[in-house]
Amino acid sequence: MNALSDDWVADAPAGPTCTLKDLAARSGISAATLSRVLNHPQIVRPDLRARAESVLAQAGYVPHGAARSLASRRTRTFGAVVPTVDSALFAKIVEGLQLRGRAEGYQLLVASSGYSPAREASQVRSLVERGVDGVVLVGAVHAESTIQMLQARGIPFVSTCHHDPRAPWPTVGWDNVASAERVADYLLDIGHRRFAVIAGITADNDRAADRVNGFRQAIERRGGLLPAADILQRPYTVVEGRGAMAALLRRPTPPTAVLCGNDILAFGALQECLWQGVDVPGRISVTGFDDIEMAAHCWPGITTLHVPATAIGERAAGVLLAAIAGEAAGGDDHVNLELELILRGTTAPPPGARPVARRAAAPARAVTSAKLAKAAKAVSATKATKATKATKATKATKARRS
Repeated sequence: MNALSDDWVADAPAGPTCTLKDLAARSGISAATLSRVLNHPQIVRPDLRARAESVLAQAGYVPHGAARSLASRRTRTFGAVVPTVDSALFAKIVEGLQLRGRAEGYQLLVASSGYSPAREASQVRSLVERGVDGVVLVGAVHAESTIQMLQARGIPFVSTCHHDPRAPWPTVGWDNVASAERVADYLLDIGHRRFAVIAGITADNDRAADRVNGFRQAIERRGGLLPAADILQRPYTVVEGRGAMAALLRRPTPPTAVLCGNDILAFGALQECLWQGVDVPGRISVTGFDDIEMAAHCWPGITTLHVPATAIGERAAGVLLAAIAGEAAGGDDHVNLELELILRGTTAPPPGARPVARRAAAPARAVTSAKLAKAAKAVSATKATKATKATKATKATKARRS
C-alpha cells in the first residue's frame, strides 16, 4: 500500500459527521483496521497501527461514545468511590486504578463519599446512571442499597483496603487486624506496657475499627489492657493528631507508646511532642500506618506499616476488568497483601525497660534508623582509625628523615 499523502486530510470530513468509513475511503486503511486500532490496538501490527493512529489524529476523530455503547453494550469506563480525595493513600490507589485501566483501554471516573455509606450509595447510583461497566469501592461497610443496586444490574464490583475471604464479591487489600497486631507486638517486644491509641473515627469505617481491634488484641494477649479511655478517635488530620497527643501529654502518667491509625495522625502527634519539647522516642514512641511519603522524610522518620497503594489499585483494576470481560482474574478473587513493617526513628524501648523476646518471629524486612546510624558510626570510626594511622606514619617518616 502506498504511503499516505498529507493532502487527503483537507478533503476528509471533519467534526461530528466524520466516520470511519469516510476515513477509510480517503486513507486507504480499512474501517475495520481503524476500528481495531481504537478498540484493541495491541492486536494491530505496529507499523500499521502507527499509520492508522496518524490518520485518526490528523482528522481529529473521536469515537461516538453512545454509539459504541449501543454496539458493544459497554462504555469502557469504570468508577471508583473513595472515602476522600484529600489523602495520599487514596490518591496512589486511584493512580494504580487509572494506570491499569488505561492499559486496557478504559477510562476511570472518581467520586468521594466522605466516609458516609449513604453518600457512597448516591455516588454509585450516579456512576451507574452514566453507564460504568464496573465499580471499585473501599472497605467492607456499605449501604445495603449499594450492593443490591450493583448486583441487580449485573455490574461487577471490587472492594479494596481490606481482606475478607468470606465476602461474596472480590476483595483486594490487607488484613487490618493482623497488621495492627504486628505493630503493637513490636512495641511490646521492645518493652512498652503503657499504651494509648489515636484512631480514626471508627463509625462507618471498618478499617479504623479493625486497627483498634488489632492493637487491643495484641496488648491483651500479652497480659495488658487497652481501656476505652486510652483510645482517642479523631478525624484524619494533622491538627487532630496534635490535639489528641496534647490531651495524652496532660495526663498525670502519659503513655510510653502511642499507636496511631494512620501516618497523618502520627505526624500530628509527633509535631505536638516536638513543640512541647517531649523527646521522641526517648520519652514516648509513636507509630503510624500507610507509609506515605511524608513519614519517611520528617524528622524523626515515623515507624509505620507500608501499604503498596499503587500496586493495590492496579491489582484491583485487574480483578474488576477481568470480571467485566467475563474472565477469571488469574488467581484468587480475594487478594491479601502482607504489609511491611518499616522501623524508623519514632520508636525505641521505654526508659529502663528490658526488651521481651517475641513469641513468633516477624517475617517482614524492617529497615531501622538505629541500624543505619550504627553503620554510619562504624564507617566513621574506621575512617578515623585510618586517619590516625596515616598521621602516625607520616610523623615517623619525617622523624627518620630528620
